[in-house]
Amino acid sequence: MRGAFLDGRGVLHVAGPDAGAFLDNLLTSDVADLAPGRAAYAALLTPQGKIIVDMIASRSGDGFRLDLPRPLVADVARRLALYRLRSKVEIADRSDEFRVAALWGDGLLPRIEGDLVSDPRLPALGARAYLPTGAALPEGLSGGLDAWRAHRVALGVPYGGLDFVYGETFPHEACLDQLGGVDFKKGCYVGQEVVSRMEHRGTARTRVTPVLLDGLPAPIGSAVTAGERTIGRMGSSADGRGLALLRLDRVADARAAGTPLIAGAAMLTVVKAPWARFDFPDEIHAA
Repeated sequence: MRGAFLDGRGVLHVAGPDAGAFLDNLLTSDVADLAPGRAAYAALLTPQGKIIVDMIASRSGDGFRLDLPRPLVADVARRLALYRLRSKVEIADRSDEFRVAALWGDGLLPRIEGDLVSDPRLPALGARAYLPTGAALPEGLSGGLDAWRAHRVALGVPYGGLDFVYGETFPHEACLDQLGGVDFKKGCYVGQEVVSRMEHRGTARTRVTPVLLDGLPAPIGSAVTAGERTIGRMGSSADGRGLALLRLDRVADARAAGTPLIAGAAMLTVVKAPWARFDFPDEIHAA
């Protein structure tokens, strides 16, 4: 078993009699019926259907815990407050009270001084732990943040703000539809019409996909090119692997023409994540 503190994550607490219904009217996943110890992957969208922030939501005491990038906690709290109206909810930033940690790998989950929930995206991502500030991870857990990043990248799982840009990316492009981040059977939420239209029409041509790197990894945000054509941007990378937000139809064209994909000083080979269910370049070209 391995572990790492994710100090770039913060905790927003939403409580009150109307908290479940309030969040269900805003987020892409159903959170109101979450049982203790269970979590949901979800996002808050703009009315145009683009991701403001993605998060892991879980039960916490008398309310719900939203695990999201710490620099965005204050802004998300403000946005939720705008939607509160007459709903009986309380929204509080509790990032100074808790540290978020990831636990993954073989073996039994350890006992911790705090709450533990399974990561709802993929079983291989393990669990999230929420420990009081000042508490330590159990002894014997190896890992660290670099190991966690390498594990996530190897699984092909995007991280908001690195592998896709908040405010510019649709849920399908960030693979939320593949990783349980969108409930297509739930009631209305902000941005639902656009997301549902993309799902039913199959219009998502851009996706975050895993890549193998031959050469030095390019910085996050670097252009990915095929010849003189820009077809996407690089995201995070580790141990010869990376993630890139790519136009898959243009990847298919490049493969058909034998044109290499380049980001900085590295040549990229696009691969398909085991969990991906969408059409991939070779499949698109064959069709």
